[in-house]
Amino acid sequence: MVMQALKNRLEAGGTLLLDGGTGTELERRGATMSGGAWCALATGTDPDILLGIHEDYIRAGSDVITANSFSNARHMLEQAGAGQKSGQLTRQAVEIALKARDRAAGGRDVAVAVSLSHQMPMVPGAARDDPELRPAPDQVLSNFREIVEAGAQAGADMVMLEMMSRPLHIALATRAAHEVGLPVWCGLSARMEEDRVLSYAWEGFPFEESVAAALAAPCDVFGLMHTNVNATAPALNILRKQWSGPMMAYPDSGFFKMPQWQFTDIIDPDDLKEQAQLWREQGVQIFGGCCGLGLDHIRVLSTLGR
Repeated sequence: MVMQALKNRLEAGGTLLLDGGTGTELERRGATMSGGAWCALATGTDPDILLGIHEDYIRAGSDVITANSFSNARHMLEQAGAGQKSGQLTRQAVEIALKARDRAAGGRDVAVAVSLSHQMPMVPGAARDDPELRPAPDQVLSNFREIVEAGAQAGADMVMLEMMSRPLHIALATRAAHEVGLPVWCGLSARMEEDRVLSYAWEGFPFEESVAAALAAPCDVFGLMHTNVNATAPALNILRKQWSGPMMAYPDSGFFKMPQWQFTDIIDPDDLKEQAQLWREQGVQIFGGCCGLGLDHIRVLSTLGR
């Protein structure tokens, strides 16, 4: 019922508010970050911090909160010696998000999303993955299924595909997500290289290829995430040429050096709101923040008008 309520608001031309970054907010608040699995283990080591983050975002007006399962793929957790905990951590992450909703929503319609990214084992101290450590496609699909199945079993309302950028892995993620029968929202990631819009993947696929791979599956919402503010509008223009349905935008700010986010030159909340108003003119109805953006940004975005 909560997803139908949110869908009705979008169809009526209204706007929805996502949460801000979860992994980077865990880091900001002192949770333990893993050198291999980034924020994944914090669900078990710092559940109270995670619960507080979700509650704060809900009280700031978020209509969707995303469970801390971004880095929960078995191939990520194996880097921290915890590969067997993928399902357990995902269920726990969704349960914590549901508990936050029960405590903070006050009867509002707030959806809980299980996050599925195609994050791969990364080069230590860098912002890109290590091609030598990528699992074979069949194993990747199995690992993705493990996350979405656990999230659905725990009671998630939807699947949030995050940081979709490599066409092969987009296809595997969308396949796994649709198998559980929940609504699926897809967040693509882009970057600028001179005047070209590329996928976020370090190989530098034209962003159009990522869009085509994503649109091959019938998701309910498409949009931009984990994309710097300066690349968001150009990437939205490319997406809108091929997608006429609801769009979302939740950019990042700062940069990554595994396993810490670098909170450098973070966009001012009022400047983010100004950009969001421009994105709304491009057709965006769903706004939020990704890595580096926190509670202050969501509070300001909540004043956009609903």
